[in-house]
Formats: sequence, structure tokens, C-alpha cells
Amino acid sequence: MFEELQLDRHLRLGIDALALTEATEVQKLTVPMALQDKDLLVSAETGSGKTLAYLIPLSQKILAVSSTRQTGTLALILVPTRELARQVLKQCRQLLIMSPIQAQAITGGADFKYQKAQLRKDPEIVVATPGRFLEHCQKRSADLSGLQTLVLDEADRMLDMGFREDVLKIAELSADSKQVLLLSATLSHRGVGDIAETLLHEPQQIAVGQVRQPHSSITHQLILADSQEHKDKLLTALIKEGGFHRALVFSNKRTTAVRLSNLLRYEDLRCGCLHGEMSTEERKHVMHQFHDGKVHIVCASDLAARGLDVSGIDLVVNYDIPYSGDNYLHRTGRTGRAGAKGLAVSLANASEWNMMVGIERYLALRFERRTLTGLKAKYSGPKKVKSSGKASGVKKKKEKATTEKSKTRTRNQKNIGKRRAKATDGTVVVNDGFTPLKKKKPRE
Repeated sequence: MFEELQLDRHLRLGIDALALTEATEVQKLTVPMALQDKDLLVSAETGSGKTLAYLIPLSQKILAVSSTRQTGTLALILVPTRELARQVLKQCRQLLIMSPIQAQAITGGADFKYQKAQLRKDPEIVVATPGRFLEHCQKRSADLSGLQTLVLDEADRMLDMGFREDVLKIAELSADSKQVLLLSATLSHRGVGDIAETLLHEPQQIAVGQVRQPHSSITHQLILADSQEHKDKLLTALIKEGGFHRALVFSNKRTTAVRLSNLLRYEDLRCGCLHGEMSTEERKHVMHQFHDGKVHIVCASDLAARGLDVSGIDLVVNYDIPYSGDNYLHRTGRTGRAGAKGLAVSLANASEWNMMVGIERYLALRFERRTLTGLKAKYSGPKKVKSSGKASGVKKKKEKATTEKSKTRTRNQKNIGKRRAKATDGTVVVNDGFTPLKKKKPRE
């Protein structure tokens, strides 16, 4: 397909350098339409080649006007995380290695003055996280007056992370004539529809494959666990069993990711940790070690589930069952990429049974049950299940309230208005609540 397109010579050389002989399905559908300057809504499964699907057309547009170029950013790519920004920047520079186009990443956690100096060099392409880039716009160190293309990559994730207002403010500061390309794992996300209606003009919609369908190249397994301690033993045994080149271990909390990385290091396993509270330099260091094979395992929070593209990840472990089917897809999508085989193993205890069943129903998926020798769980599932497969709880009969307030209220209802007043001479006067008590005459 690339040979049929009228692309700049520099871009063709870059495509050849990447050894792109055949376009993926999303590239076949997206690139020609994007070259026609149409706004696009694109959804496709992870690892489908979405990044190059927008990098090629935006680069072609820049090369077409390079001789008459004014100052300012020509293409802005907004992404949710620093890791994804670095990966997009790397792929962008590889594609444009033979061209004069410059690309730069602007993300949080890095030195602001250094980034300001980089923006003064007028890079044609900027890959950025919304919060930090908006800060540059507000301090006038970024110029979007001549912006040609705005890309919102992993738009659903950006919205989930609370970047909606930042994205809209950035769009307001850019040229009205810009082309907008919105890419999301799912277009059914309510926020995605709202922001698309606001920013895109008569967009063309491209959906490749069934986004909610797990990759056919990944084997999905489930191991039941009795407790956290049992899960720790299962994880250690699973990792020590080997059979993988690189592994990602996901947890729902940052503190759990830290604890698990310490646990595996204690077992003399080369393991790193990745979460949102780490500095940019710390996260870069972990990713470099993972790429270079200095660590074989990374324990991560969901920060790493989106956009992380490291070749050779053939095992994903869900230490905690993710909260949704979409999160499960994003986590397991780190393996089995570009047709390679992958294995996803989830550890679930009794409290996670319903979440696990919900994921199976949502993705029309059936986990393959697995046990590890000597570590079989006593828990084998709920005793009673609903037709949905979820655990059927026993409802307790409602008992009448017996609080002191209710007792007092009942007693008062039986003795409406009855009050006792003791006379000074020792006799008792009973009042019905309506007739006022007779005041005793004061002694003379």
C-alpha cells in the first residue's frame, strides 16, 4: 500500500528503514483518509499499528509545506502518560530519520526551563502529556497558531485520567483549520463521544476488528487463590517456572506493585517496578533496563497498561483482577503483539470471583483453569451461583429494629401525653399531656 501512496522521498526512505513491507489493516484504512485532510475517529485493538497510522500522514503534510513553514508547532500529539510519549517519540524519530523534520517530547516530571529551550528550537512535531503542555501554552513558550494536525492518542485513557479540560483548552489555543485525529481503544466511551462532538468536524469513523474481543494469539488462564499469602507463593512459583522472555505483573494499587517487586527481588529474580509516583528519571531507568534485558520482570500499576510497547513480553500476570473488562484487555494487550504468542495468567481469590466472571461475560471469554503443583487452592469457587455465574449470597432476614430510640418511641406512643409530676407534699399528679399542671402555691 505504501508504494501506491504519493509520499515524500524522505518519508519513503524512513518507511524502508523501518522495513515496513506490508501495512496493517488500521493503516490501510486510516492513512489514505488522513491524507485527504479529514477528521477521523479511529478504534482498533492494541498492537495494531495505530501509531504509524497517524504519524505517516501528519509527517507527509509537514514535508509538503516545509519550504513555506512559519514558526510554531505543526503537529501536536497528546498522550496520557510519559511512557507512551517516549515510545511515540521514538517511533516518530525512526520514521523521520531521513528527513529534516524535528520531533520533541514535552511531559511532566522533566525540567520546565529545558523544555522551554527545546520549544524555542521550533520542532515541527511535539508529543506531549496534556497537563505539562497546557502549562507551556499558558506561559507562552508553545505556539499553536499554525498547527496543522492535532492527534489525541489513547483518548479514552486521557479522559479517565481527568485531562478533558486540559485537552479542550489546548484545542482552543490552536488554529481553527487544524485536522483532528482521535484514537481510542473504544469509541463507546461516553467522554470520547462528547469530546469528538466538540473538536471534530464531520469525522469519518474507522473501527478495526472487535475491540472487546481478546487477541486470538493470547492464552488466558486463571489460578484460584485462598489469600494474599497464597497469591504471593503462586506468583513466585509461576515466575520461577520460567518459560518466558519478559513478564509484566499487574496490580490494582501502587503499594502492591512495590511490595511484589521487593518480594521477587528477595527471591533473587531480576525485577523492576513501575508506577505513577516515580520520577521521570526513575521510570526511564526501569524501562531502559527492561528493554536491555537487565531486568526480566516489571511489577506495575495500571500506568503501564496503556501504550507500553516492549518487544518480547510473553507473559502477563494479573496479581489483582482488574476492575473492568477494558482494563483486562489493555493489560493483556502488552503480550501477543504483532501476531506473536502470549500468555495471560490471572490470580483470583473469593472476593474477586464476581469481577472475574464479569470480565468473562463482557469479553465473551472463558478462562482456562490452571493449578500449580503443591499450591492448589482450597477455594474452588462459590457454593451457589446465579445464572450469570456470579456468587449467590445468602440474604439475612431483616430483624425489627431494637434500638433504644425505637423502644422509647413505642413506650411514648402507648402513654401518649402521660407525664408524672411529683408534688411537694409527696402526692403524685398524673397529667394527660393536655391539661396544664396546676402550679403549687408558694409557701407563705
